[in-house]
Amino acid sequence: MGCVIQKAEVLDGAHLMRIIWQDGTDSIYPAVWLRDNCQCPDCYLDSAKARKLLIEALDVYVGIKDLMFDRKKVHIMWPNDHCSEYGADWLKKRCFSQQAREKLQKELFLPECQYWGSEFQLPTLDFEDVLKDDEHAYRWLSSLKKVGIVRLTGAADKRGEVLKLGKRIGFLYLTFYGHTWQVQDKIDANNVAYTTGKLSFHTDYPALHHPPGVQLLHCIKQTVTGGESEIVDGFNVCQKLKEKNPRAFQILSSTFVDFTDIGVDYCDFSVQSKHKIIELDDKDQVVRINFNNATRDTIFDVPVERVQPFYAALKEFVDLMNCKDFKFTFKMNPGDVITFDNWRLLHGRRSYEAGTEITRHLEGAYADWDVVMSRLRILRQSLQNRN
Repeated sequence: MGCVIQKAEVLDGAHLMRIIWQDGTDSIYPAVWLRDNCQCPDCYLDSAKARKLLIEALDVYVGIKDLMFDRKKVHIMWPNDHCSEYGADWLKKRCFSQQAREKLQKELFLPECQYWGSEFQLPTLDFEDVLKDDEHAYRWLSSLKKVGIVRLTGAADKRGEVLKLGKRIGFLYLTFYGHTWQVQDKIDANNVAYTTGKLSFHTDYPALHHPPGVQLLHCIKQTVTGGESEIVDGFNVCQKLKEKNPRAFQILSSTFVDFTDIGVDYCDFSVQSKHKIIELDDKDQVVRINFNNATRDTIFDVPVERVQPFYAALKEFVDLMNCKDFKFTFKMNPGDVITFDNWRLLHGRRSYEAGTEITRHLEGAYADWDVVMSRLRILRQSLQNRN
């Protein structure tokens, strides 16, 4: 049925419009916002879903000259006799009340986050189903956003499978290690992942100012002994750290740490960045963890008296990650692809023995969260339209 307008009126000397809806609620809209968001062809390019009206042409003190309405639309005439029309559903969706704004932000950004620990049950879907069926692809990406990791099973045990997932979402994230990269024991390795040793908990690529948001790892060959994967919900660990040691949390969420990565792969590179290990948003919520001990630089740009307290805080954080209550251990089988949130999860690997030939081979790739979220919104809309 949609939203129905019961009454529309001008307030505050024509600088506000109030709508009373049939359900008894009301909404207030500033005149300047209404003029800025006129949907007519002169002000809005519908084919691009983009505003044409320039700020230079906007009177920020504009008032409403005339207002007419029916049950489904509002018609406004402005002082220069320009006319604008706004649909009831369009206006209701953009209501400025706190409740309406929170509801819309949840629809746009899907912030729901389910924390987990060692009791975790790894969400699992079929690789081919995700490639071919929109409902399975939606379940994949929505679980990835909510839980932070999804395992796909049934991929072929050969290179190129992660490229198919890249096409499924849109495209992959190119880095200095290539569009995809091979995790296996290498002579003169240019990354600690390309050895047989233990990898402690880390996020990938904090040496970039914009680290990749999602990681894809496809198991092509697996060693018989060792090589188990370990993961931990970093957001859950951060919450525990804040409860247990607020001072350590404050240090890690306010101290900029230098990261570096220098070498040759896809091309030669010399990368430097600065990150807080625990990154917060304007509401003090954890939005990203930036930590890789291997690429944490020897350069540390802090006053000398802050060095030891930083190390103490970092040690506390890492000890919590390794606590049996938080970490989850599993072993990938050939044909498995794990896809996970590189801003939230920290991952590691148990060591394994080197052989005369390659005993363990993973192919990896990255994707950007903007690309993943774009596909998730499109899939959601497509499935809603079916119903």
